[in-house]
This record gives sequence, structure tokens and C-alpha cells, in this order.
Amino acid sequence: MCAGDEARPAPPATHIDNNRGATPPPRAAARTPTAWRADRPDHRTPPGRFPCAMPLALLALAVVAFGIGTTEFVTMGLLPQIADGVGVSVPHAGNLVSAYALGVVVGAPLLTGIGARIPHKRLLLLLSGLFIVGNTASALAPNFGLLFAARVLAGLPHGALFGVGAVVASRLVAPERAARAVSTMFLGLTVANIVGVPAGTALGQQLGWRYAYVAVAVIGLVAFAALAFLVPHQPRGQHSGIRHELRAMGNKQVAIGLLTAVVGFGGFFAVYSYLVPMLTHLTGISDSSSTLVLALFGVGMTLGTLVAGPLTDRALRPTLYAGLILLAAALVAFYFAVHSTVPALVTITVVGALSALITTPVQMLLMAKADKAPTMAAASNHSAFNLANAGGAWLGGLVISAGWGWASPTLVGAALALAGLGLAFTGGLMDRNSRRSEVVASSVPDHAHAGAEAAAAPAPAQEGSTAP
Repeated sequence: MCAGDEARPAPPATHIDNNRGATPPPRAAARTPTAWRADRPDHRTPPGRFPCAMPLALLALAVVAFGIGTTEFVTMGLLPQIADGVGVSVPHAGNLVSAYALGVVVGAPLLTGIGARIPHKRLLLLLSGLFIVGNTASALAPNFGLLFAARVLAGLPHGALFGVGAVVASRLVAPERAARAVSTMFLGLTVANIVGVPAGTALGQQLGWRYAYVAVAVIGLVAFAALAFLVPHQPRGQHSGIRHELRAMGNKQVAIGLLTAVVGFGGFFAVYSYLVPMLTHLTGISDSSSTLVLALFGVGMTLGTLVAGPLTDRALRPTLYAGLILLAAALVAFYFAVHSTVPALVTITVVGALSALITTPVQMLLMAKADKAPTMAAASNHSAFNLANAGGAWLGGLVISAGWGWASPTLVGAALALAGLGLAFTGGLMDRNSRRSEVVASSVPDHAHAGAEAAAAPAPAQEGSTAP
């Protein structure tokens, strides 16, 4: 029995025939997205899933996320040391951050497309190997040009690892706990902002910047071993292949979901990119304390991730709507709170939590709308986040350069969050008009409702049904 389910009677063996009381009716059960039910004819927890507990395989995926989060952000704290080491200016060294983002944007759809027919576990191991190679090359690069190339290489598997990892995580547990499983993997990313990035920055400052990348490569080796021993084999279904992945990417709901991520999350990055100068110029916090402040931001993201999973499992779209509305309100509040230390720190923590609250529902929405080929859509979500990073930082810089003040990016961020909310509402209206998932934690095309009716008979619905 799952925690919190004590009052719910166990469903009968033929639950479709007994759909009264606490057991969900057939139509509710049919809303389970086919991305999580490929090749599984009924809605009972299939073999290989853990109906209540979170399996140890999720720990392996969280370690992967921890390594990715550390390598993505540790460069920002070591730019002066890297600049001195390879003989360039600090602004020029800042292009290494863009190099990694370029790798993410290109690698997410490219590598998931190339690996569309490779079983998920094997693909995770291959991507982790590429991650290790990229960070090792970063540590050994003798000049700026090769270091730039190494950072692009290190960024290539980022989105694909998260995308494949999210699909694997969702299939490790019962469908109604899929979002909690995905958010558990994302905890590795948020913990990296609390522990990994500060530790990597300190290591690089004390021993040399190359050691930070060596440490990340070691984390990659640990993640590789954990994936090899803890993640079960998950065969690809008959709908695997680049053609099915590209067809899923052509879904209008997937496109709207990705735009929601770019625009809505751009509001977060408009502020995050300039958080340190805001605090030093307006709040009066010293540069030496900025690392602790960023760690506090990471604490907020961790809390938000912990809440996002259960909420998304319960109601996907309302969680997304509420997250964007509250993020916009928190950013407006930060505009006024940034001038006082305690209110500013409290608001920073809240903004971090709300930014994480958006991540899981967007990820699950894309996986649901991509139907039986969710991997490329799930990976492209992280390309969208990096585009949001670039676009939000650019817009925030524009208003600062225009003389609107250091606090002005908060208002830009609030406007972007509201624009993302508009896109999310548009997707919700399209869902309602097409009679697909309204405000539940998952969805399935209309043809599957007919499959649910067929499942009421003793014989299960046939495998491999295709979308209309």
C-alpha cells in the first residue's frame, strides 16, 4: 500500500468490471499516457514497476542529474581562473557558458534521434560515456579553442540524458506516480546548485580550474556505474524510431509546450542571470556572500521540486498555471523586496521554489503529448530551457542597458512568466476542445478511450495500436 493510500481499498483483479467506490472509472484510467503504457494492455502496475516505493534506479538517474547540474553552472564561478589559465579575457572566457548551451540545444534532438532505436538503458550508458569524455577533455584542453570545443562536447548529452532519463523514470513506477519519479531525478539538478556547484567552485579556486572538471568526470563515472547496476533493461516498443519521434514533435501541443518552456522559463532566467549584481548593487550583499545566496536559491529549487511531483501527478495543468502565476507575482514582489536583505533573501528562495514547480509539469506534459514516442520531446524540453536562458538574459540585459535600473529584469521576468501562462492556457483550451486531457496529471489520444471500453471485456486491448 502506498503512503497516503490507507483509505483506498485495493482494486480488484478485474478492476475495469468493478469501477465503483474508490476505484477510478474506466475513462479516468484510460487517461494514462501511452508514452508510459507502451506495450502494456491493462492499467495494473506491470512487471518492472514499483507501485509504491521509489526504486533505487531513480538514485542513479539523480546522480546523472547532479553531475549535469554541476558541470553546467560551475564554469560561471571559475571564469577568472579559466581566463588566466588559457590566456584570454574574462568576457571572452564567458563564451564557454554559451558553448555548453550550444551543445545542449543541438545535442538534445540530434542524439535522441540517432539513438531512437537503442534500448533506453544502453542509450543512457552511451550518453554518460560521452559526458565523461567531454568533461575529461575540458580538464585537459591546452588552449581556449580546444576548451570551447570540449564544452560543446560536454553539453551534447545534457538534454538527451534528461529526456531519456525522464522516460525511464516514469516507467519505473505506477503511472499515477510518474511525475514524482521524474521530479526525484530532477532533485539531483537542484542539489547540484546547493552542493555541487559551490564545492566545484571552491575546488577550482583552491587547486586550479581543471580539477573542477576532473571532479565532474569522476561524478560521471559514479553515475555510469550506478546506471549499469541499478537501472533495469527497458526495451523499445514497436513505435520506436526517428520517424515516430519526429511525428510526435510535429504535434501542436508539443510545440506549444516547448514555447511555454522558452517564454515562461525565460522569466526566471531574466532575473537569475543578473541576481548577483542585483544583490551587490541594491541589497548590499558582498561578492563573497553571493555563493551562499545562490545556495539558498538552490534550497528553494529543491523544495519546489519536492512539491512539484505529487502536485503534477494529481493535476498537471493547474500546477503549471499556478506555478507561472505565482512566479510572476514573486518576481514583482522581488522588485520591491530587493532593497532589503531579509525580504530579498526570502523572495529569492520563493522564486527558486516556483521556478522548479514549473519544470516537472512541462516535462510531463511534453511526454504525454508526444504519445508513444516521447523521448525527443522530453529531451527538447532542455533545449527549450537553454533558449530561455539565452533569451531571458538578453532581455534582462536590454532593460539594464536602457537605464531602467538593476531591478528592472524582475519586471521583464514577470511579463515573460505571464506570456508563458497565456501559451499554457492556449494549450489547455486546445485540449478541452479536442476532448483530450483537461486538467489531469496525464493524457492519451481519443482513440484510447475506445480501447478502454474494449478493455472492459475479459480480453485486454490489443498492443501496438497507433494514433489516428
